[in-house]
Order: sequence, then structure tokens, then C-alpha cells
Amino acid sequence: MSQFSRTWWGQKFIEALEEISDDGRLSRGRSYAKNGKVTQFTIHDGLITAKVRGSVNPYFGVYKEPLYTTTIEFQPISAAKWAAAIALIASRSSLISRLLLNEIPDNIEDSFAQLHLHLLPHNNKDFKANCSCPDWGNPCKHIAGVYYLIAAELDRDPFLLFELRGLSRQDLLKELAKSPLGQALSAELQLAQRSPQPVSSYYTQPQTTAAVAPTELRDFWQGAKRLPQAIEPLPQTLVAGIPVKKQGDFPAFWQRDNSFLAAAEALYEQVRAKGPL
Repeated sequence: MSQFSRTWWGQKFIEALEEISDDGRLSRGRSYAKNGKVTQFTIHDGLITAKVRGSVNPYFGVYKEPLYTTTIEFQPISAAKWAAAIALIASRSSLISRLLLNEIPDNIEDSFAQLHLHLLPHNNKDFKANCSCPDWGNPCKHIAGVYYLIAAELDRDPFLLFELRGLSRQDLLKELAKSPLGQALSAELQLAQRSPQPVSSYYTQPQTTAAVAPTELRDFWQGAKRLPQAIEPLPQTLVAGIPVKKQGDFPAFWQRDNSFLAAAEALYEQVRAKGPL
């Protein structure tokens, strides 16, 4: 699935179809999509039409590679229900802000569920799939192959998920922009997308200030504040022995009978005290 969908909404689309479809048929369809068996693939007004190459099978009298026509049509959501869904989306900043940035919020299905709606396929009534092949099962491997191409298209255009359910990108953004929250976010996005302005230099120009000359040379060299006569000793810093202790008392390179950790501690103590080794 990861080869055909990189975004979470493309993956959720396939997962939704996996829950209502046969795993074996989806597996064969994934192989069809991977091997380029789908020769034509178009989406227009929520109707998906594809040409899929079939398999040669002399056992059934198929000696020439057939070309089957596959269609998938999703059930559109009514205008009244879309109006309720848009009103709910426009009232939540976490949803409308992501949509205005051309992203699908990961909790959008929860919002649709509050209205007893589903954006992703929920059951076989949400779409109709047909294929001209002789396979009686639905989905056949040709329809299943088109499923994965739809998931790939969703990666490139997440608003295709809305268009398949009867609402175009332009209409969705237009309706969201009418709300007070949508107007504020749209104005902010347009402000952030201003064209870059030319500048004379890529680097910050340094600012020069006039130096203040000291009144006497003694103050210049010695300063007004006297230096400390004694230097305070530096605080003792301990070296963590965790990397050494991970090897244990007898690591693989230690051939002696005494403990390696004990010998290392003695060595570190001598080095710290600057004593003879």
C-alpha cells in the first residue's frame, strides 16, 4: 500500500476498502496497478473510468490479451448534508486551517461521523464498481487495481476525496471562505503568500559607531576596576563512566584476571591526581 499512497488520507482510503473487500482480490489488484496493467485512467464528475489489460488464459480460450473497461462511481453527498458538513468544518479552526493549506485533517472523519456521514467509503453502498471482465466477483482484480491508482491520485490532490462525493475544490474553498473564521484565515494566508521584495544585499549591513577615547592611558591599559589577585579553583568535573561500564568487569579485550572496571577507576584516579602511573 505504501507504494501507491504516501499520505495518511490515501492510506485511509485503501484501509477503508480493505475492510469491505476481499484481501486476495485486493492483493491481485495491487499487482495489476504495480505492473502497469491499467492503460487509461480518467476522473470526470466523480466518475472514474479505466482500461485494464487482462490475462491470457488458454484454459478458458483466451489466447489474446483482453482489454476490459472498469468504472467506479461514488455516491454523492446531498447538497443539504454538504451544507451541514461545511458549517461544522468552518466552525473549527483545526479543520478549516488544514483545508485552506491543501491538507486533509486527520480527524475529519470524526467530524463527519457527528452528522452521520462518511467521507471515506464506509460500505458497498457508497460506490458502484463495474467491470466488463467475466469475473462475477466484485471487486475483481481489475477494479481492485484501479482502487490503488485512486489512492495515488489522492496523494497528489487530496480534494479529490471531496470531488468524488459531489463537492469540487472551488466550491468547498468558496463556502469555507464565507465564514468569519475562513475570512480571517484566508486574509492571513494571502498576506503570507506575498511576492518577495528585492533587497540590495543578502546580508545584514553592519552599523558603525564612534569609539570613545579614554581620558588617560592608565585607564586604557589597566581599566577602572582592578583585576583579582587570586584565581579561584575550577569546580571539579567528573567524567561519566557509563560507556566504559557498559562492557562489564571482563570485556572481550580484557585478558587479565582482575576487574577491568577496578583497574580503570584506579587509572582515572591517578590521572586526576596527576600522580605517577
